[in-house]
Amino acid sequence: MSRIKKLEILYEDKYIIVVNKPANLLTISTEKEKDRTLFHYVYEYLKKKNKNNKVFIVHRLDKDTSGIVIFAKDENTKYFLQNNWNTFKRNYVAIVEGKVKNNKGVLKNYLEETKTHLTYVVNDKNGKLAITEYEKVLENKRYTMLSLNIKTGRKNQIRVQLANIGNPIVGDKKYGNKKDPIRRMALVANTLEFIHPKSKQNIIIDIDIPKEFIQLVK
Repeated sequence: MSRIKKLEILYEDKYIIVVNKPANLLTISTEKEKDRTLFHYVYEYLKKKNKNNKVFIVHRLDKDTSGIVIFAKDENTKYFLQNNWNTFKRNYVAIVEGKVKNNKGVLKNYLEETKTHLTYVVNDKNGKLAITEYEKVLENKRYTMLSLNIKTGRKNQIRVQLANIGNPIVGDKKYGNKKDPIRRMALVANTLEFIHPKSKQNIIIDIDIPKEFIQLVK
């Protein structure tokens, strides 16, 4: 059954389409899941508008992460966005377990991945460098809301780095949090700021922080 009706489009023009990915949905297909993916739903939507339309992956979010994902409608646009990706502003909001020690800071680690696709921090520089800036937004006795700006795009970067400082993301069972109070991982990609590939204008896409996140830190 098609789920086009549930596709939340945040921005669209001749060259790009930006959508809000729900949690617990793959961005692209895997060996186990081919059709129930964000890419497939965007593909269906564009093909319904015009059978000649195409769609290209620019980046992805983890299955458990919700938020802003951008797709290109041609290869030149795809390559422009990918080649400039680390210059764009990519902001996330997370709810983490416990109180974070500092009000703001920078997490800088080298990461490697196991054969079972688990990312972990290593002490030498042979791994891939991951840099994340963070700032407290709200906190209570149990949880802290953080605003996060990533400077690199490593797999599971935010999840691994926060777990490494003893503040795993709420609902992130893969990286050490055993509680699941909102039945999803509390991480959302809420802001994307980028230069449009054709007009060269600065585009800012923002979405609201999920209400269930705010409830946790009230």
